[in-house]
Amino acid sequence: MEMQDNSQLIRLSIVDDHKMVVESLSKQITKSGIARITGVYYDLKSCRQGLEKNLPDILLLDIGLPDGDGVDFCAEIAKSYPRLKIIMLTTYKEFSIAKRALHNGALGYILKNAEIEEMLIGIETVSRGERFLCEEIDILLNEKKNEDVVWLGKREKEVLGYIAEGYTSKEIASFIHRDEETVRTYRRNLLIKLVAKNTPEAVKKGYEKRLIW
Repeated sequence: MEMQDNSQLIRLSIVDDHKMVVESLSKQITKSGIARITGVYYDLKSCRQGLEKNLPDILLLDIGLPDGDGVDFCAEIAKSYPRLKIIMLTTYKEFSIAKRALHNGALGYILKNAEIEEMLIGIETVSRGERFLCEEIDILLNEKKNEDVVWLGKREKEVLGYIAEGYTSKEIASFIHRDEETVRTYRRNLLIKLVAKNTPEAVKKGYEKRLIW
């Protein structure tokens, strides 16, 4: 990739609550010479404030954030800033989540385990106004799987079952031998995967989809 002068570089911001991920991406993207990092945010609140002051060309947006669902946020900022190009950067491989993100205005969808070369190609592609899907997601969408299918890991199903029985995060943490923050992360993931606004709705959908017995 050709190096460009600073004024020609793609202006890119990152929203992700994992500091190590942000630092690693920032270094690799800066080193590539195709983009410069103009903003780094660890939650949706700070991102909203940052975009008001400094709007980039592209926003790399995580889905599971401490104060909300990145897919819902994608729809919000696509409406507020129609010229801003959004790439979802996530660990979620679910068909329904990818489809919802694209429907909400994302132009790209890249998994966090993607090689940096694929990430850079995605950034350049989206900067031209073209859609980019990492290989795994492209294959998944082309298989045209049932959008209603929800995949939960064994531990996620276990936590959902405990939630349905009315146990608190502290109690669940002791049952599965994890800390409360881990349980809270499972809760956030369940809300996202089940497209639920709150815990009762997640439990309801869990029963409907036979994820809870």
